[in-house]
Amino acid sequence: MENEKDTVISIQNISFKYDDQESYALRDVSFSVKEGEWVAIVGHNGSGKSTLAKILNGLQFPESGKVIVGNHELNGDTIWDVRRQVGMVFQNPDNQFVGSTVQDDVAFGLENNGVPFSEMKKRVQNALERVSMGEFLDQEPHHLSGGQKQRVAIAGVVALQPRVIILDEATSMLDPLGREEVLNTIRLLKEEQDLTVISITHDLEEAAKADRMIVMNRGEIYKEGSPDDIFQLDRELIDLGLDLPFSIKMAQTLRQKGFTLPEKYLSDAELVEELWTLHFEK
Repeated sequence: MENEKDTVISIQNISFKYDDQESYALRDVSFSVKEGEWVAIVGHNGSGKSTLAKILNGLQFPESGKVIVGNHELNGDTIWDVRRQVGMVFQNPDNQFVGSTVQDDVAFGLENNGVPFSEMKKRVQNALERVSMGEFLDQEPHHLSGGQKQRVAIAGVVALQPRVIILDEATSMLDPLGREEVLNTIRLLKEEQDLTVISITHDLEEAAKADRMIVMNRGEIYKEGSPDDIFQLDRELIDLGLDLPFSIKMAQTLRQKGFTLPEKYLSDAELVEELWTLHFEK
């Protein structure tokens, strides 16, 4: 029997309220994330997901409750220990660049952490190759496409060798091709390194790639489960301000027209494959 995975992050009954707001941004939120798991936290604007992302990386501290990362409870004394284990990729890649070239940018965090030059050089090259950007070492970041910029930002995090990567709306400013590039990169890294991934997003097509989804609403956990479980909510997700993936809408329409399709979430590619199979069965 396969060994139980270790818990990497444990969120225990955390609540948080901004000084200028009357209502709580987070209220009694609890969940845990296992090593090597991809968890997508979804919700509309104001659901609490972005506040949760800030707390996970120590940009905010909960008013009550505990955040435990590895063996460290998050507080003012452990903040840098936590940040060494958790890397964050933000929404706008342009706001993350500090180096004049791609390799300078990836090296920046390593320099700040006192990594020796010989080790730094290896890590920079390795990280860029892992995100298929090894040929762009001397490129100026502003010459890159949106997807390429975000992959460089991911390389900067990967070079630091964290246990967890948080994607905070990291694909929301990208076109469909750039979004697919970034998500495929994350999936590959997760499989190669048993990396733990937490994606904060309002995009259910992105969330569908995760192992588990947590739906936030008004600062609380509304529902959690596998993508198949969550997409069974159907109309409830729309009522929460979330847009169903195109493949789900299309599958629903096809079922209404008499097509026999599995009652589960199908990606675009899986839906095409099912239709192709049905065509040849006739």
